[in-house]
Amino acid sequence: MDILTHAALGAAAAASIAPSRHMRHAALMGALAGVLPDADILIESSSDPLVNLEFHRHFTHALAFVPVGAALAAGLVWLALRRRLPYGRLYVYALVGYFLAPMLDACTSYGTHLLWPFSERTLAWNIISVFDPLLSLLVLVPLAIAVAKTRPAFARISLLLAAAVLSLGWVQHERAERIAHELAAARGDQAQRLLVKPTLGNLVLWRSLYLDRGEIQADAVRVGLFGGERIYAGERARRLDPARDLGLPPGSRTLQDIERFTVFADALVVRHPRRPNFIGDARYAMLPTSIEPLWGIVIDPAAPGAAVQFETGRRLTPEVRERFVAMLLGR
Repeated sequence: MDILTHAALGAAAAASIAPSRHMRHAALMGALAGVLPDADILIESSSDPLVNLEFHRHFTHALAFVPVGAALAAGLVWLALRRRLPYGRLYVYALVGYFLAPMLDACTSYGTHLLWPFSERTLAWNIISVFDPLLSLLVLVPLAIAVAKTRPAFARISLLLAAAVLSLGWVQHERAERIAHELAAARGDQAQRLLVKPTLGNLVLWRSLYLDRGEIQADAVRVGLFGGERIYAGERARRLDPARDLGLPPGSRTLQDIERFTVFADALVVRHPRRPNFIGDARYAMLPTSIEPLWGIVIDPAAPGAAVQFETGRRLTPEVRERFVAMLLGR
């Protein structure tokens, strides 16, 4: 989820439990705690491009780390405020703000290590996009009123509206998933694995992916808020099996990096349709019907001892934008 929404939700949570006289300080504390988990984006290595992928939303987003992260955030604000508020009170505000950050991230489709260190499994509930202007707006407006008027009640309204948007996302996800299962069955496909996730900035148009006998099928499913269901048939590609398909030496650096990327991509990896040395995460594409990956790794088969390179391809052409808007509007 974007930094602004994390900060706003953390601020609203802290402000909602603070007395009016402390509300602005509480909002500040909650906002800082809400964005602090994403400091993991700074973890990187010049010699290993995949380190950032592996550690983003990792231990800093684990529920077990919440008390530690809240303690760090509270300590920073306690020093900055020159001890105007007791550390214990600031810690409570930081705790609620920090807790909501990984929970909100788990509502998206990226994958969050909520259960670390007890499990390396990532959780992704796929009920909200990483950027949703409706959620951001409904949190920010009541929060701004709460801070301006020092009225914690408006901060509680922010939380209620956020819960309403996430609940709507869950309902829309269930509708889209049902349609995707019905579509796979109508095609005679097995759908050994199936996932649906919202496209950027809305809860109407969803990307459906399912695995059928070693192939990944992408489709777009439109579920209007008041009916109006529609399917846009998409592309299909063979899922990559690195050991079988690439002919790389066992134990080579390149093969190990591909296997690490495959874990990150939840085993849904494909070759780029026009760049055979580009291995991408099939979960993400510019269009929900496309199998062309939004990001991935570039390999050099002639140098299996070399590290892979991470690359993104977020090029939004007018044609792609027009096709996306047409599907969003149900045309």
